[in-house]
Amino acid sequence: MTSETIADPELDPTATYAVDPSRARRLAGRVVASPTARTFTQTSPLSGGPIATLPLSTAADVSRAIDAARAAQVRWAATSFEERERILLRFHDLVLAKQVELLDLVQIESGKARRHAFEEILDTALASRYYARTAGAHLRPKSAAGALPVLTQTRVHHRPKGVVGVISPWNYPLSLAITDALPALMAGNAVVLRPDQQGSVTALAGVELLREAGLPEGVLQVVLGTGSEAGQAVVDRADYVCYTGSTATGRRVAQSAAGRLVSFSMELGGKNSVYIAADADLGRAVEGAVRACFSSGGQLCISTERVIVHAAIADEFLSRFVAAVEAMTLGTALEYGYEMGSLVSQAQLTTVTSHLEDARAKGARVLAGGRHRPDIGPFVFEPTVLEGVTSAMTCRDEETFGPLVSVYRVDDDDAAVALVNDTDYGLNSSVWTKDVGRGRRIAGRIHTGTVNINECYAAAWGSMGAPMGGMKDSGMGRRHGAEGIMKYTESQTVSAQHLVPIAPAFGLSDRAFARALTLGLRAMKIVGMK
Repeated sequence: MTSETIADPELDPTATYAVDPSRARRLAGRVVASPTARTFTQTSPLSGGPIATLPLSTAADVSRAIDAARAAQVRWAATSFEERERILLRFHDLVLAKQVELLDLVQIESGKARRHAFEEILDTALASRYYARTAGAHLRPKSAAGALPVLTQTRVHHRPKGVVGVISPWNYPLSLAITDALPALMAGNAVVLRPDQQGSVTALAGVELLREAGLPEGVLQVVLGTGSEAGQAVVDRADYVCYTGSTATGRRVAQSAAGRLVSFSMELGGKNSVYIAADADLGRAVEGAVRACFSSGGQLCISTERVIVHAAIADEFLSRFVAAVEAMTLGTALEYGYEMGSLVSQAQLTTVTSHLEDARAKGARVLAGGRHRPDIGPFVFEPTVLEGVTSAMTCRDEETFGPLVSVYRVDDDDAAVALVNDTDYGLNSSVWTKDVGRGRRIAGRIHTGTVNINECYAAAWGSMGAPMGGMKDSGMGRRHGAEGIMKYTESQTVSAQHLVPIAPAFGLSDRAFARALTLGLRAMKIVGMK
């Protein structure tokens, strides 16, 4: 939650800020904003108290940030892959060494439990190392088959786009702000980052560590503000847009970028499923399903909102699953030991409550949870399991983005696959079975960008060498792997022709030239040339 203000936190004797005001002021110095800028104050979901007061960037400030980034990008693109690698590997080490403060900030801003905040440390370190050590292999010029063997020598280059705009959400304030910027930087681009206001302090702390690691001044600019002003200004001027957020906003971003013929990638919403097959290891499946549904309080794009169980083992699975959910420890302390934290805001709490009450009123049964827990934190809501959800209920098809899941019984794999795919979304899914071959066959029929077998989401997400993203209404483009860095480049083909032109020469007539090339083409096919 945020509110606009003109107050200086150091002049407010009644407020206790979650982030020391002097620390917040140092971080705020990295924001491109005028000295007289309006400010906003975040609210921590852990306590309901203020986090920090930060400046708001205007559209004019965003233009200044883009211009500064564009000037710095020319020098940055001239650096070697080796120098960029050294910076990212130093950043990797700094993230691990300074993780305590980062964990605190992630929790303070997002409300998640510390175990889930650590996922952001892990993800950021993995992405840093992967792109530091693979960018050269992905992007260095490569030879390609030429028009005429030997005589045409062709090389493919990958040139940086220029200035990449990264618009990141609140739910993973470190990971999604920083890890999409890393491959853009390694590809030789400058970046203008507009993190969600609720995740601003964590994002700024990550940017500070990149500067400490040696990233040159100006290459990574930060602007803060609303999506409608600062975010739109980034979309309107960047040379490439990377957006993570809701599908509705994603459509508007796509329309704006397409109007300028600017490329974009986006990870959007999801209505993700786990399928517990008849031969699943129930102990592993129960533990995995709990993590799938309630990591980060369900405020994770790839978390699960549908639990699909084979009828042959449904009773036993549900007995164990409900017991495990009821035994979960909830808390908002800045320490390990809790299995779930808080929702981020009153708005998220209202959505969860609304979806639950709608389902209850239409006949769904609550198997576990179902209560707001203000005794733990202002926006804490119990992990909740429903059965008997139908298409008449809002939570059946709409993304809740909270700790509310529905259980469905199916008679066979075909019915499970049909239900997994019965959604406009296609982001993530998981299949639980002792037979990995069976799991792979089922996965091949599921329309989601990632499918995990005997893991909820971390196996596919953490496979940095493989692409990650959504099908259908869950997005366009991919992060991670080769696609996650190539998207930030323009491919350029450079071909040099030697000795003879690709045209009649040495007195050949057009007819003789065509006959010679026809014979040559047939010969190249016979010998197996590509």
